[in-house]
Amino acid sequence: MEFENNILHLGSFFAVTMGIVVLFVGRRLNQVIGFLKEFSIPEPVSGGILVSTLLAILYATTSIEVEFDLMARDVLLVYFFTTIGINASLKDLMKGGKPLIVLLAITIFFMVMQNVVGVSVASMFGLEPVFGLLSGSISLIGGHGTAIAWAPRVAEQFGLESAMEIGIASATFGLILASLMGGPIAKYLIKKHNLAPATTNKQAEVAENKKSVESMTAFQFLDAVLAIHICVIVGVLLDAAISQTGLQLPLFVSCLFAGIVITNLIPDSYPRISGTKWPTRTLAVDLIADISLGTFLAMSLMSMQLWTLIDLAGPIFAILGMQLLLAVVINIFVVFPAMGKTYDAAVVCAGFGGISLGSTPTAMANMSAVSQKYGYSAQAFIIVPLVCAFFIDLANALIIPYFMSLM
Repeated sequence: MEFENNILHLGSFFAVTMGIVVLFVGRRLNQVIGFLKEFSIPEPVSGGILVSTLLAILYATTSIEVEFDLMARDVLLVYFFTTIGINASLKDLMKGGKPLIVLLAITIFFMVMQNVVGVSVASMFGLEPVFGLLSGSISLIGGHGTAIAWAPRVAEQFGLESAMEIGIASATFGLILASLMGGPIAKYLIKKHNLAPATTNKQAEVAENKKSVESMTAFQFLDAVLAIHICVIVGVLLDAAISQTGLQLPLFVSCLFAGIVITNLIPDSYPRISGTKWPTRTLAVDLIADISLGTFLAMSLMSMQLWTLIDLAGPIFAILGMQLLLAVVINIFVVFPAMGKTYDAAVVCAGFGGISLGSTPTAMANMSAVSQKYGYSAQAFIIVPLVCAFFIDLANALIIPYFMSLM
């Protein structure tokens, strides 16, 4: 912890500690504020927005800025998506193959429309069209990582010096809207169509895990950590190989893919140093996933520097307002019918609400919040991570350069 030039620097240890505190604050808020629980707002969102608002007030009144070292947050993101890969079964994926293709097609269509809307609204304000592109699939579906990755190229190619600020601002406001949108949409669809989850083996497994939580040993937990680290190592090597081709993908995508490949290639009888089977869909892996996702989101939201977004707020709010309308319309009138108008489809809509304006972790948090209230959806937790965390980045890597070439 250091304080200089009116900036309070908090290292990784303090940042993680604060993230845990934010999670508990969010939990308490959801317990005492009815509408937060009613609309399935994730705990890290409730706590994170409150803390970031308080830090903004602190800055406005004292000019003291709080800056977090978020390296540990990025590690948690990799951990989370690696657990998704470890829990992925290609047999289940084959069963949900058609919904996966349908959701992917809709998502790609939505990404194109998102850029069209962004460019159109920016042009109405007399701004450069690339401003709208930065408030389109680059920052919204792409998230902070994609915005940060593309902003320097946009600034260099189009001379837009504020490209980084525009991208980060759009991604930040989009993340908030996405966090608030998924739960209410799912609730609306579930209530309107009187939907209920089908009884699945996964639900029974989750219920049994909850009953036997005390039976998890330290070695089982370490076995899960070891499996995650093995997948991360393979993912890092895969990421380096992909980078050599000129294609830049977030590290968590490579680790997710490594987890899927290793999980589905290792036979159950394959000997391991732990003397146990590969820990796919175990209580330990699920626990690490929950901890990683919750803490990642809490750290992301609490560290938002809201005061940096004021000057850009007008045009960005106008663009994001149209983007929100587009996302809601596509979600309710396209995604839900195309996915079969079932309970699984409603949970998928919660996830699509998260990814359409926010990030894949937000999509997962939205679905987790809905599942905790109404019931688990195996299909949603299989296809949404694959579409959002893997295919989206590949599609965006092609869509963004295409739109830039038209400007």
